[in-house]
Amino acid sequence: MKFFRFTLLLNAVTLAATVALPALAQSPAAESYPSKPLKLIVPFPPGGGGDIVARMFATPLAEALGKPVIIDNKPGAQGNIGAGLAARAPADGYTILFGYSGTHTVNPTLYPDVPFKATDFQPLIWLLSVPQIMVIHPSVQAKTVSEFVELAKKQPGTLNFSSSGSVNQLAGELFNQMAGTKILNIPYAGGAAATVGLLQGAVQLGFFDPASAMPHVKSGRLRALGVTSAKKSSAFPDLPTVSEAGVPGYEVTSWNGIFLPAGTPPNIVARLNSEINKILKTPAMRAKLAEVGYEPVGGTPEELNAHVSQETEKWGKIVKSANMKP
Repeated sequence: MKFFRFTLLLNAVTLAATVALPALAQSPAAESYPSKPLKLIVPFPPGGGGDIVARMFATPLAEALGKPVIIDNKPGAQGNIGAGLAARAPADGYTILFGYSGTHTVNPTLYPDVPFKATDFQPLIWLLSVPQIMVIHPSVQAKTVSEFVELAKKQPGTLNFSSSGSVNQLAGELFNQMAGTKILNIPYAGGAAATVGLLQGAVQLGFFDPASAMPHVKSGRLRALGVTSAKKSSAFPDLPTVSEAGVPGYEVTSWNGIFLPAGTPPNIVARLNSEINKILKTPAMRAKLAEVGYEPVGGTPEELNAHVSQETEKWGKIVKSANMKP
């Protein structure tokens, strides 16, 4: 009888230990993350709008995590190269991707062979909503969107616009389609190069994010004609929307988000999402974003995933109808 009781007790202790083992195995990983620096892949060259904003978030995220967040610029193919590298990285929380709307929602339709698919990523957080700014070189004899449209119609095929990614290429092609103009696309390898091309007068028009465009507008080296969002930007209240200034119904808004490789442990996803949401709510970050006309969003991974799905369907239709090519 004593032996039977001892056996029952031993079995109970063994079962309790077995049940506890997974929790004990997971606990050190949860508590120790991160134990080394993180790499933030930015799929664009240094100096462009995306790179500028990525660096704005890298510093406070490093402070929150207690480990460095190292910017790793991997430009090429309008974000495809960097995104492809992030998709194939270990799913351990130490490689994160600064995602761009064009890369995730336009390129899958625009490019015949994209080195990633939506299921390769674990969406983390929708960071920002970003209107584009329609800017021209000061030598162009137009002060408004409607004047520029009139000028372009008088000179079909002689004016051009710079692009450095699928969204500002899409912005220019959609402008042509809706305004009835024939402005040629001149592609550049990155936002900084596209901005230089416009500053030098090699091109006449650009659709740039505010971080790239507005410093040059304020210095007088570029002229802003409007914002591409449906509503006016609170950061630039004097700028009309392109829609109300000459091309009714025109709207192009990009966004940035953070992605992880698919299969990243849920506790790491939750930790990073929480920390970045906190950063987005700080007065310091909101003030920085307001200066460049970016609007913070935040939220859950599920909300970013739903947004990507909706945007992919929307822009896929426009890419096909405009017969856009990379």
